[in-house]
Amino acid sequence: MKKRNFETKIITGLLTAGMILSLTACGSSSNGSYGISDLMDADYAVASKEAAAPEASAYEDGFGMTEGYDSAGNAQDTSTTVPEETAATADRKLIKTVNMDVETREYDKLLSAVENKVTELGGYIESLDAYNGSTYYSYRSTRNANLTIRIPKDRLEEFQNTVSELGNVTSRSENVQDVTLTYVDLQSHRDALQTEQERLLQLLEQAESIEDIITIEQRLSDVRYQLESMESQLRSYDNQVDYSTVYLYIDEVEVYTPVEEETTWERISAGFMDSLKSIGEGIKEAAIWFVIHIPYLVIWAIVIVIIVLILKKIKKHTKRIRAEEKKKFAEEEARMQKTLQNTAENTAENTAENTVATQNSNE
Repeated sequence: MKKRNFETKIITGLLTAGMILSLTACGSSSNGSYGISDLMDADYAVASKEAAAPEASAYEDGFGMTEGYDSAGNAQDTSTTVPEETAATADRKLIKTVNMDVETREYDKLLSAVENKVTELGGYIESLDAYNGSTYYSYRSTRNANLTIRIPKDRLEEFQNTVSELGNVTSRSENVQDVTLTYVDLQSHRDALQTEQERLLQLLEQAESIEDIITIEQRLSDVRYQLESMESQLRSYDNQVDYSTVYLYIDEVEVYTPVEEETTWERISAGFMDSLKSIGEGIKEAAIWFVIHIPYLVIWAIVIVIIVLILKKIKKHTKRIRAEEKKKFAEEEARMQKTLQNTAENTAENTAENTVATQNSNE
C-alpha cells in the first residue's frame, strides 16, 4: 500500500514539472514575438499616461478638486496654501468680448483719442471700417466707424472707462467664454505627443530594417503634424485670453440719445422741439436739394420747352393741312354745283326748244 502511494506522488510531481516547463516556454516565445508597431503602441500608451498624470494633478490642485491631498493621496497642510477661489480664477482661461455703441458730437476727436488710448494700453486695432458720410444720395454729414480692438485683459476696464468719458455710450454688452478645460486637454495631448516623438526618435536610431524605419517615420510625421496643429491652437487661445476683443461702433450725432428715463413733461417738450427741428431740417434739405439739382432742372426745363414747341409746330402744321383740305373740298363742291346748274340750264333750254319745234310742226 505504501509503495503504491509513493508511485502516485512521483507521477503527480512529474506532471506538475511538465506543466511548469510548458508554461515557461509559451511565455518566452510570446515575449519574443513583439514587432516595432507593438513597441510604438506601448511607448505611446506609457507616454500618454506620463504626460497626462502631471497635467491632471496640476489641474486638480489648481482648481481645488484634490485640496488637502498630494498625488499619492497623502494629507497635506493647507494652512499656507492659496485659497481655492483665487487659485481657480488665476488658472482659468477666459476669453472676454465686449460690444460698445458710442455717440459723439466730435467724431475726429473721439476716433483719434481711441487710437491713442489703444496704443497707450499696449493693444492694437485689428480692423477699422470708417464711413465719412459723403455719398451721392446723402446730404447729411454724419459719419461713423466700426473698430475691432484688442486690449490686454488687465487694461480692459480702463479702456471702457475712457471711452465712456469721451462719448455717450448707448449700448454695452460683455461676454466671457471659459476655455480652461479645452486648453488643459490640448496641453495634455501636446505633452503626450512630445513624449511620443522623443520615443520615436529613439526607436528610429535603433531600427535596423527598412520596414521598421518607414513605419517609424510615417508615425513621426503624423505626430509632428498634430504637434504643430496643437501649438497653433494653444497660441490662438493664448492671444484671445491675453488680449480681450472690443467691438466699438462710433456714430456722429448732433444731439445725444438720452440714456436716462425722462418725465412726461420732458418727453413732450423734447418731442415738440424735435418736430420743429425736423420741419426746419426738411426746409433746409429741400433748399439744398433744389440748389444742388438746378443744372438738372434747367436741362429738364429746356427739354420740356423744346417738346412744347415741337408739339405746337406739329399742331399748327396739322391745322394748316386741315384748312387746305377743307378749302379744296369747298372748291370741289362749288365746282360740282356749278356743273350741275349748267347741266340743268342746258336741259331746260333743250326742252324749251323741243317744245317750240313740236308746236311749229303741229301747226
